Amino acid sequence: MNNLYKPEGMLIGTRENRTALHSPLSLADAYAKEQILEARAILCDTAHNLIVDLGCMQGIIPRCEGAMGIADGSVRDIAMISRVGKPVCFIISAIGTDENNRPVATLSRRAAQEKCTQEYLSKLRTGDVIDACVTHLEPFGAFCDIGCGVPSLMPIDSISVSRISHPRDRFSPGDQIKAVVKNIENGRITLSQKELLGSWEQNAALFSQGETVSGIVRSVEPYGIFIELMPNLAGLAEPKEGVLPGQQASVYIKSIIPEKMKIKLIIIDAFSAATLATGLQYFYTGAHLNNWQYSPAGSEKCIQSVF
Repeated sequence: MNNLYKPEGMLIGTRENRTALHSPLSLADAYAKEQILEARAILCDTAHNLIVDLGCMQGIIPRCEGAMGIADGSVRDIAMISRVGKPVCFIISAIGTDENNRPVATLSRRAAQEKCTQEYLSKLRTGDVIDACVTHLEPFGAFCDIGCGVPSLMPIDSISVSRISHPRDRFSPGDQIKAVVKNIENGRITLSQKELLGSWEQNAALFSQGETVSGIVRSVEPYGIFIELMPNLAGLAEPKEGVLPGQQASVYIKSIIPEKMKIKLIIIDAFSAATLATGLQYFYTGAHLNNWQYSPAGSEKCIQSVF
């Protein structure tokens, strides 16, 4: 939706950013324009000020300018410390010299976040599709940067239709993803992703009865074993001894039943192996969703999201 306010790390390699950091003169021009820039933080000193490598000079983000909420204590200092070695966004607040008469720029990440919030995030509506970057994972969900380091939560049950035990089953920190604005309350934005990963029919169309395919064991129950074929598609296999959650499995597709949203499987083999990172397949690539229906027309159960 917006080319100016991206998650941190998506601006640093752009031509505009490289041009602004090229020389003291171009940096002064960016200062005059209050342009949001990105560079890599190389150090957090003992006072929790971030030192930033601007290329043509050193930059410093004072602790109180490290993020919205740092000054009043609502955001912890880990928000600063965790940025060392990573790109940080900022607006230049001053250009001067240090005690050795070397050029130095004073920077504000807080100001960049406030500008992002006022000019971009405050204008978002539920159903908008946005860029996000996974920052860290908790058992209950994935925290994502939705612009200039501003955090947002994607609850675990909104990550995919196929149930997972932990967000790490789907994401790793640093993953750049697409997300849907699920809810906005008191300025806090909650995200979802399952609506972008296709309906039951779209996913099931990739498979045929009689095929043997690979999947991931997600749950072992007394009545059967749930095998994830796609993030938004799982099938139920007959019980088999020795099968454990998290294992890879080769499964025979016994039947596909759209009206019941069921895929019946037979496990040929289950084994422990590293999951190959193939990236997520987004079936929806537009900018806004009003509603999304997962279940096929005429199915016994209706699963949908309305924004």
